Amino acid sequence: MPRRPAPTQVLAVAYLAGSVPFAQIAARVLRATDLRRVGTGTVSGTALYEVAGFGPLAVAGILEVAKGAVGPRLAGPERPYLAAAAGGAAVAGHNWSVFLGGAGGRGLSPAIGALGVQDPAGAALVLAGLALGRLARQTGLGSLLAALGLVPLLTRRRGGPGAAAATAVVVPMLVKRTLGNAPPAAWTGRVVLHRVLFDRDPQERA
Repeated sequence: MPRRPAPTQVLAVAYLAGSVPFAQIAARVLRATDLRRVGTGTVSGTALYEVAGFGPLAVAGILEVAKGAVGPRLAGPERPYLAAAAGGAAVAGHNWSVFLGGAGGRGLSPAIGALGVQDPAGAALVLAGLALGRLARQTGLGSLLAALGLVPLLTRRRGGPGAAAATAVVVPMLVKRTLGNAPPAAWTGRVVLHRVLFDRDPQERA
């Protein structure tokens, strides 16, 4: 029987895999663009699409999803709580990438990959929230509603391991939404609420 990797190894690999910024690499190679300097500074598929179009987004998007699955796969189904933690580590790596000086995305793609290994229903919920949000031109709100539904859905389906898998990816996503890649001019209740609900700062009134 092959030796299983130790928990610390699983978590380290999961974080490093999550940290690889495929969207940023594609933007750099194809358009000589640093996504940290575009729009909100989010290194995400949405930002890549805006600068390079659908083709690069499709390829980079597959890789962004796949990297979230690395840690849970290493942990294996017999260690569900380690798999949950590995999924969270991948999302954290994506959100605060060591290769981008702590910048990153919002964690949706690696969360889909991590949950796809542990419970495809969770991955489907995140994907549906993202898709419906895009159709309504409210991607931030759609992804938030999906994230909030993950814990009750997976808890009902899988009990404690399901709750752990959902919580592990939701927490870093919500923290990233609130903190962003740059602090606002001033932390106010309106700014925090707008970031949590819509994943962006409120526009200043003229």
